[in-house]
This record gives sequence, structure tokens and C-alpha cells, in this order.
Amino acid sequence: MAKIVNRQELLDSASSPANRRARETVLDAVEFLLDAVDPRKVVKSKVQVKNDILSVGGESFNLSSFSNIFVVGGGKASGFMAEALEEILGNLINRGLIIVPKGTSSKYRTKRIAFIEASHPIPDESSVEAAQKIMNLVSSVKEDDLVICLISGGGSSLMALPRAGITIRDEQKVTDLLLKCGATINEMNTVRKHVSAFKGGQLAKAACPATVLGLMLSDVLGDPLDVIASGPTVPDSSTFKEARKILETYDVWEKAPGSIRKTLSDGEKGLIDETPKKGDPTFEKVHNFVVGNNRLACQAAVKALERSGLKTLFLSSYLEGEAREVGTALSALAKEALASSNPLPPPLGIVVGGETTVTVSGSGKGGRNQELALASSLKIDGLDNVVIVSISTDGVDGPTDAAGAFVDGDTMKNSRGIGLDARHYMKNNDSYGFFSRVGGLIRTGPTGTNVNDVTIIIVY
Repeated sequence: MAKIVNRQELLDSASSPANRRARETVLDAVEFLLDAVDPRKVVKSKVQVKNDILSVGGESFNLSSFSNIFVVGGGKASGFMAEALEEILGNLINRGLIIVPKGTSSKYRTKRIAFIEASHPIPDESSVEAAQKIMNLVSSVKEDDLVICLISGGGSSLMALPRAGITIRDEQKVTDLLLKCGATINEMNTVRKHVSAFKGGQLAKAACPATVLGLMLSDVLGDPLDVIASGPTVPDSSTFKEARKILETYDVWEKAPGSIRKTLSDGEKGLIDETPKKGDPTFEKVHNFVVGNNRLACQAAVKALERSGLKTLFLSSYLEGEAREVGTALSALAKEALASSNPLPPPLGIVVGGETTVTVSGSGKGGRNQELALASSLKIDGLDNVVIVSISTDGVDGPTDAAGAFVDGDTMKNSRGIGLDARHYMKNNDSYGFFSRVGGLIRTGPTGTNVNDVTIIIVY
């Protein structure tokens, strides 16, 4: 179970016993929701084997009918997913190869499944080498083999295999451009699928005619299968034309490497084959299932808040938009509840999940959850009865060592006390710099799961 490693520090800095209780309640909810989306628990709850029959998502597979069972995949949660699957299948697995973020492979305990480390969020040569090893493995499978693919968020970077003519440096450049311009994960992955020889159903194509079973932990709003880790086992619903349009819309087309622009242009003209689409024979024996998602995390947070005696409201698991604008809007909900008991009277817990974006214009350091929290703190300045926390479930918010941040009515007062101008930090996209000095960063370390972000608001 993932823990908030600086929990005591956050509790001890509370300004009053009531504020401490509110902090304890919201931090308990964070730890409870992270436990609920532990990939090992999720896989074991969704995948069962009895009398050689594997059951998942209402479908059954007779394991005795397969000559070999291979396990492949990648993502931030794929390591623990692999642990759980090996506990379920044991020696039935002939071989496995899973790609995980650098510095994490030592956490996993398996005998049949091996791990390769690669780079995230910007792919590098290790990502290419790892993806190629998986492609080499699945390209050798036979018609009576079963390939189980474990896919989670982060897989797009970890499993990077550029199309012919594109270098990994080119893919790094376009990924960085998309990260900084405020593109959504759906838009980013549309581009990634069309510059890749692995994504957008192409892993499934390489494994054909074997049976392919995809198990996915979703980090994408609404769980579109072809967007999760750029859908390596899923028919691609996007096109070269759409990929080009995304780069143009965000004014990064001319900044993209020439090889990227040429590939997308050639693809739009039909000079390069599209990614495989629905109805392609590639997918006749492919079965994909979402085993966990953001809604599961939000529902767990609601349950934890209810156990603490709060009325609760689960607003949505589809939250998106500019982080600072979303933070302003969510703080308004808290202020309304405090002022008029609308939509419910305090003590109230509001939960919302999804994934915001940050359009980077400054030179500071931060993440979308920290920026959301900073924006919220400006609007709840001086309120004694509001606590807001926003975290990334993978434990890594942007290029920082924090999962997110925690704010209340004292946050602005504390910042003024040490001479900080919060609006300056906001303008410079330096939310991490702000919270590093004021306090409020939530640290869990990498959690081994990844189902988007969760924001919890407590009005007491």
C-alpha cells in the first residue's frame, strides 16, 4: 500500500485541532484510494483461473488449448500487474518481458517474467531497445500461442519504437513540444501512434495469428482503449491527418522535426500505410479489457470520506482543462458549500478525477496537480474551513518528486509571512518552488499504479 511519506509533517503544521482533523481525513482518503487501485489487487479481482479456464471481463479462455503463454507489456503499473498475473498463472507462463520506468525493476518479485527499464516521460534509446525486444518476442509466436499484454499509463514513452526514417531524438522533440503546449493525452497519443512502429495496434499485428489478451489499467478519461499507452493492441481510431492537425492547432508543426512532418504528410497522402483499423483481420483473436481506472480511485476516496462521517459528492472522473482554471472553479464549489450549504451542507467531501493540463510559459518547475492546488489556494485565502488536495495517482506530478499538493485557508497567509508572491510563482509555472518553501507538497514516491489524478475538497 502506497503511503504519504511526509504525512506527519503535514499534520504537525496544521493551525488548529479542527484543521488537523480535516487534514487527517483527506490524507487518509488519499492513502485509501491509492490502495484501492494497487495493480496487484485490481488484477487479482478481475482475472481468475479455475480448472484451466481463465476468466476476465465475462469472457473465458481455455489455457490447455494454448501451446505457450507469453506475457509482455509496459507502463508505470505493469510491474505490479505482472506480479499478480504470475501469482495467478504460475508456471503456465513460458516467458515474460515487461518494460518499467528506470530505477523501479528491483521492486518486483517474479520468476517467469523479466523486466527491462526504460525512460519516462521522454523516451530515449532504452525505450527503443526495450520495445524492439518485445516486438522480437511476439513476432516469433505461433497460432496456438497466447500473448497476454499488460498495459498501463506511461507505456507510450516506455515502449517507443519510431517508424522508419524517424530517430528517437525526433520523437523526443515532438513529445516535449506536446507536453509543454497543453495538448491532452488523447492528442499526444494520436501523434505518437503515427510516428511509431509499435503503437496504434501494431503490437497486435506483430503477434498475429496468436490469441492476444490485453489487460489495461487506464489513465485516460473515459477509458478509450486505443489511447491507453497509445493502444498497442487496439484498432486505431485516429489518422495521419488528425495527427498533423494537432501539431498545427498548437502551433508546433513548424517546430517539429522534419522527419515527423514528412511521415505525417506522406501518411496523409497515402504513401505510408495507416495504423490498423477496426475490421482488420489483425484483431480477430484480440481481446482487450480495462481492469482499473480513475473512477475506481474516486469511488474509493468517497468511501473513505463517508467512513469519516462526511457527506460526499462524486462530481466526475472526466475532469480536464487548464489546471489553474480548474483550481479556481473547484475552489468556488468549496466557497459555495461553506456560504450556502449548496450543493450539500458541511461537513462535506467533494471528489473529482481526471487529468488537467498546463500550458508552460514560465521557466519554473511544477506539475498539473501542484498548479491546480496553487490556483485554489489563491481563492480560499483566509477561509478556516476548507482543505483541498490534488494528487497524481502514480506519485509523480510533472518533473518533480511530489505526487501533488495540499492547501487550506492558511496557505496564502504562510506565504506572505515569508515574503512570497504566490501570483509570481503561478505566472512562472513554479508551483513546486512555491510549495517547497511554504509547505504542502505530498510525497509518496512512485506508487506503481497510474489512473490519472484525484482532487479532494473538504468543507467542515
